Amino acid sequence: MKLLLLLALLVSFVYGEKTLKIATYNVENLFDLQRNGHEYKEYIPYTKSNWNDTNYKVKLKNIAKVIKDMNPDIIGLQEIESLQALKDLRYALKRESIYYQYYKIANLKRTTVKVAILSKIPFVYTHEIAVTSSYRYRNILEAKFKINNEDLYVLVNHWKSKAGPESMRIVSAKKLKKRMQELGAKKNIIALGDLNSDYEEYKIFKRKRKHNDTDGITGINHILGTINYQQDAKHTKIDSDELYNLWYDTDSAKRYSYIYRGKKEAMDNILISAALLDKKGLDYKLHSISVYEKPYLFKGKSIFRWQTTRSRLRRHKGKGYSDHLPVIAEFVLRQDTN
Repeated sequence: MKLLLLLALLVSFVYGEKTLKIATYNVENLFDLQRNGHEYKEYIPYTKSNWNDTNYKVKLKNIAKVIKDMNPDIIGLQEIESLQALKDLRYALKRESIYYQYYKIANLKRTTVKVAILSKIPFVYTHEIAVTSSYRYRNILEAKFKINNEDLYVLVNHWKSKAGPESMRIVSAKKLKKRMQELGAKKNIIALGDLNSDYEEYKIFKRKRKHNDTDGITGINHILGTINYQQDAKHTKIDSDELYNLWYDTDSAKRYSYIYRGKKEAMDNILISAALLDKKGLDYKLHSISVYEKPYLFKGKSIFRWQTTRSRLRRHKGKGYSDHLPVIAEFVLRQDTN
């Protein structure tokens, strides 16, 4: 069954211009039920916090529903605790008849939560990139794919939260930039994930002394070069060593994945290299970037995040999804690819 699905996917790319869906989703603390000593207090299993079989299964089922409804071919995930949690999510998807045969988690560093990837397309390889040796920085997960004769590199990120200053996010941005340069200027590269950075972070953080310890320089805008390209993808041609933020290819009102104190923010991003805008081979499908905002993912005007009590020891209520919304974009393999 899995082989037939994979062959059908690959055949579909051969005949005509077909679509590849790629998404990113911070699933908000998908912890397993094993004790390894570095869980958040409310995720220590089988305690008064109610992180138990029942609530774990609800969390898995709810996240699986979101992924099933989006049905991406490749999805980068953030805040996965362990390989076991990733496998359990795959199993929950399998029960919904959604098969991700290929999977990987950035598991070399014992950070509390990690990045991961699920794919219907086989990897050529996966590679874990250490940002630094410090546990304050999560590793980047790189996956290479071969789609017909086109190479595609997907790099899954989760940068430091706003609990830390911009200088910490710049460290991750510089490592990502270095890896792009190593891969080569003409490669199809997608860098995605929870960057904890708005697509115009350089405007937002200027007056926030807690964050602006870099004299106005930001990782997402200045280090990765996205500040230079602020129009729709159709009218954008970027330099080979910089990235384009797909948020500019949709209406400004739709550029968000997170709501903080009633204000919409775009913490999750999909960035692409110049090769994915050159109208050759594998290419970004214009105006396809979108936040996934189905009604069930909201509670009133807020995102229906995973619910816990507000008591000193938070207790799980067994309902909700994540505090982030997924972001999805489409790519096409053009007919002229050999």
